[in-house]
Amino acid sequence: MDQKSDQTTGSLQALDGLPGDVNGLAVFLDIDGTLLDIADTPDGISVPLGLPAALARLAARLGGALALVTGRSVATVDRLFPGLSVVINGLHGAEWRDGAGRVFGTGLTDEFSAAKHRLREQAARWPGVIFEDKGAAFAAHYRLAPASEGQVRHLMRALSESVGDGWKLQEGKAVVELRPRGRDKGDALMQTMGHEAFAGRLPLAIGDDVTDEAMFAAANRLGGLSVRVGTDRRDTLAQGRVATPADVRAWIERVAR
Repeated sequence: MDQKSDQTTGSLQALDGLPGDVNGLAVFLDIDGTLLDIADTPDGISVPLGLPAALARLAARLGGALALVTGRSVATVDRLFPGLSVVINGLHGAEWRDGAGRVFGTGLTDEFSAAKHRLREQAARWPGVIFEDKGAAFAAHYRLAPASEGQVRHLMRALSESVGDGWKLQEGKAVVELRPRGRDKGDALMQTMGHEAFAGRLPLAIGDDVTDEAMFAAANRLGGLSVRVGTDRRDTLAQGRVATPADVRAWIERVAR
């Protein structure tokens, strides 16, 4: 077996080495690149058949201690997983929905709305650049237009300066986003761990992108576990690694039985 296969198998064995019924864990899952395969456009993702039901079973096994932590909005997550009653930390934690369905979010300003409108108009003039409206955040995706990366970054920096201190730039995989300041996925994990279903458990954080590093750090500080999805050798705070979202989905199927 080659080195890459050894690393992947070892990570899966580490996950399998968790309590078989996942008692004592609180699970925090990123969505894009972790639960779902990355797509060329934000709307191009596909939710595999059976995944929502598997997540519901996992939530039941965990006594409700399952949270989705994502850069997408709560409303978008609800469209992806209709009827799934779990905690959702949207917009990197700036939006939060509890298990009872109550949503807490960030207010908008005129300056922010104007910046969003400007990006929407400019992105339409750049072939392949995708504008994504997340409500209290917005993003420009250049996966299909890598030559436009410099222009996208320049405009997003200018828009960030125009909206004031309430928002900050966040870079990801071929995307630049303007999102509410003062919250990250680590903050989201720490806040959620204080709620009844999560209290007294050890966090397991699974993610794939630079935005998930704050979540890994928080899980590690609490004595929990952190697992990164991906085969590149980028430095990470995660303790373990799996190769693909398919590995994460297979693990969910096993532990949710």
